[in-house]
Amino acid sequence: QVQLVESGGGLVQFGGSLRLSCAASGFTLENYSIGWFRQAPGKEREGVSCVRRSDSSTSYLDSVKGRFAISRDNARNTVSLQMNSLKPEDTAVYYCAAVRLSDSCDVAMDIWGKGTLVTVSS
Repeated sequence: QVQLVESGGGLVQFGGSLRLSCAASGFTLENYSIGWFRQAPGKEREGVSCVRRSDSSTSYLDSVKGRFAISRDNARNTVSLQMNSLKPEDTAVYYCAAVRLSDSCDVAMDIWGKGTLVTVSS
């Protein structure tokens, strides 16, 4: 079964850190561009970070640059998102998603996880 499963969310205080993990089954993440997205209550979903299929280069939403880091572990077929210096405005459900035939995450993604909730208290 082709699926993505996120883990690592939870409640953290302002300034704290969390590491989200996205595990793939049924396919090989290495052949895909992988994105992390988030959706806060009452807001539209936004792209947070992307690691490209071709060269594993990365990109970030401006508001998380310097605080978040995406990484790919091909041996474990996972992609992680290290989140540091968390702020209350980072509170959201975080989703990972994969797209095969694109080097961009600003496209319709092929596979989505169900999400993991991150709550940052002030």
